[in-house]
Amino acid sequence: MQAIITSWLTEQGMATPYIALSTAVIGCAVILLLCSISFYLTKHQVLVIIHKLITASKNTWDDLLFDHQVFSRIALLVPFVLLLLLTPIFIDAESLLANVIIIFAKVAICFQIARSISSVLNVINSAYRQKASERYLPLNSTLQVIKLVVYLVASILAISLVLDRSPLYLLSGLGALTAVLILVFQDTIKGLVASIQISANKMVAPGDWIELPKYGADGDVLEIGLNTVKVKNFDNTITTVPTYALTSGSFKNWRGMLNSGGRRIKRSIVIDVRSIHFYNQEQIKALQSVQLISDYLAGKQQEISQESADKAIENLTGRTTINSRQLTNIGTFRAYITAYLRQHTKVHQEMTCMVRQLPSTEVGLPLELYFFSNDKNWVNYEAIQADIFDHLYAAAPMFDLRIFQHPSGYDWQSQHTSADA
Repeated sequence: MQAIITSWLTEQGMATPYIALSTAVIGCAVILLLCSISFYLTKHQVLVIIHKLITASKNTWDDLLFDHQVFSRIALLVPFVLLLLLTPIFIDAESLLANVIIIFAKVAICFQIARSISSVLNVINSAYRQKASERYLPLNSTLQVIKLVVYLVASILAISLVLDRSPLYLLSGLGALTAVLILVFQDTIKGLVASIQISANKMVAPGDWIELPKYGADGDVLEIGLNTVKVKNFDNTITTVPTYALTSGSFKNWRGMLNSGGRRIKRSIVIDVRSIHFYNQEQIKALQSVQLISDYLAGKQQEISQESADKAIENLTGRTTINSRQLTNIGTFRAYITAYLRQHTKVHQEMTCMVRQLPSTEVGLPLELYFFSNDKNWVNYEAIQADIFDHLYAAAPMFDLRIFQHPSGYDWQSQHTSADA
């Protein structure tokens, strides 16, 4: 082909010193034209036909090939392959220009093959995410390592082509750079080891709700990568956490709660100790109208009467009340809370539900409520919790109990007004 171009230029009467340069320019123009035509046909004709065939297919995995541009990246190989094949035909193979173009084409082919392999790995990762029921396999991290190796090999091949040296010659020099490579890729190595540990111990999977206060992360795990874990917080911000932080530090995973039937509520009502006292008969009679504890009061009175009769203790009034068992307002209130939770439609009745008395503190006597709501939605959960405690705070005075709180300005003003009166 070079001879034909040279002969044609000679026939046109071109001066001999310019024939070689003109031949090279015309050869480059023809090569560029043919490569452009091949790229156009591949990109806008062949790929369109392939896309139609994939769209008509009932399979879903082949759609991922287009979503991740696998065919587009393979299509880019065609002009570079043509460039490699046509250069010796239209340009003198021993010229500097031909050598530069050939080396460029080979380097471009290496990196384009690496990009194509990377796209195929992305397809594998996406298909795994769609199909896997339990995504504990650290596939994303593994694929990232494979991508790193692929691009490393492509880089070594490209450098060997540019230097016209064997790749083995370059690899032999990597031994002296081992310490430098370990230093450069230390986070990558730590991330790979951490992702394997996370997978083996089933610590975290995409979709889990985790809390890492140290990094300000509180939300759903989007992706577990080689170096970072992406967490979507509830305010829709994205927090990236080092992968090795999940194995080197502590964090809270709410997966167990989400997989269970309910969401835990654990809160305390602090009672003013000075408001605790025994009930007299008039107070007990007044409380018998409360349906939730009517059976409790009747049972307790019968139990106390039987015990007093067995011990031959007279249930006297006044200062001798301490000699026998008596109902207290704090015990009755605790029984009321238990009965109230047992009949509440939003409380999970098949999970733990109890009201326990904690040791008294300088701020009062805590009554801790430990139960589970049957709605795990965050908004509904907070509403259920608020409704229950709204009711209990309002019901406490009916049992002659005071909820503890530190004195406010209103309390001091009321006390001052009473003193003046």
